[in-house]
Amino acid sequence: MRHLRSAREVVAMRRAGLVVWQAHQAAAELIRPGITTAELDATIAEVFRLAGAEPLFLGYPGPSPFPAATCISLNEEVVHGIPSDRQLAEGDLITLDTGCRLQGWCGDAAFTYAVGAVPLEYERLLEVTRGTLDLAIRLLDEKSRWSQVAREMQAFVEGAGFSVIRDFVGHAIGRNMHESPQVPNFYDETWARGQDFDLRPGVVLAIEPMVALGKPEVEVLEDGWTQVTKDRRPSAHFEHTVALTAEGARILTCAPQVGEALE
Repeated sequence: MRHLRSAREVVAMRRAGLVVWQAHQAAAELIRPGITTAELDATIAEVFRLAGAEPLFLGYPGPSPFPAATCISLNEEVVHGIPSDRQLAEGDLITLDTGCRLQGWCGDAAFTYAVGAVPLEYERLLEVTRGTLDLAIRLLDEKSRWSQVAREMQAFVEGAGFSVIRDFVGHAIGRNMHESPQVPNFYDETWARGQDFDLRPGVVLAIEPMVALGKPEVEVLEDGWTQVTKDRRPSAHFEHTVALTAEGARILTCAPQVGEALE
């Protein structure tokens, strides 16, 4: 690992992660048929503004600077969807992916939601993708190397009959959103030989499984950002920023905990 974070730095990252959680909560309460993805993005941007936090995604370099605080992806859109005047419809799946920097430290999280009633296979997709993230976090306290976690994540997804999207992976996070090393959601022998890393106190990771209902191949749309499944079947994406501490894995982008100290 390039950076191992101290206990004090983890607390600082938790403060950023809490703002990310608050932004997600504010937007999630508004998800319903008829609301636009731009309205959801504006809600998240306002939470960041009021907290004095910098949106990490706004202006992010790419084919053009990313124009929003949030990547909002619907149905077959896997990641990097651009908010617009598109309205949500009953039966959609919507992914909100966002992050901020607060007092020099970053937090990053993503969640996929059902809009109203969705088919049972969509509900199962959400359950398995969320379960894959939960599994990874639990295994952080049981495994010694990330490749061991990634292998079990892949087996869990494929055992449920879904596909792991391999074009995008998680990442270490700290002063910057994307830091080394990469954090794949699947086992790759070549990667493991050259880039695998130890799981030890001080490691902070953005873990983000992306799972496809159909095949895992993706392609980019004409906007240069939005990534979609080639077979146009839905996908889901869940992400938390997680710190490994002497007391075990700690989710930094979750709800406030009873008695939690942020100083």
